[in-house]
Amino acid sequence: MSVVSRKEYIGVPRDRVENFNGNQLVYVGWDNHLLFASAFLLFVSPETVFRDMVQNTVMPLIGADPDAEKIDWETVTWLKGNQPWAPDWDATLAANGIGHKMLLRFKTPSLNSICG
Repeated sequence: MSVVSRKEYIGVPRDRVENFNGNQLVYVGWDNHLLFASAFLLFVSPETVFRDMVQNTVMPLIGADPDAEKIDWETVTWLKGNQPWAPDWDATLAANGIGHKMLLRFKTPSLNSICG
């Protein structure tokens, strides 16, 4: 069904970084683990240390997956914006170049979902 506008539509995005009081949104997904329908949406400060984000936010979220306890974080491979990437675990999100609404994905080579 087509829609006809009577005047020019001007959309105002409400999810701009300026609207989050110094915080930002970051998406984190675990490839090949379909127990989770999509990437998690995290609300974090750009000054959060990457290691803290993984340990304090990501790990509790993925804990329902039986493979979560088996993750060897030293062998995990990361994608940032669909590009291979190696995080500095002791640097902040900002220092790692992780911006507002960025998608991070991680892969666990030896763990390929609860379905084997």
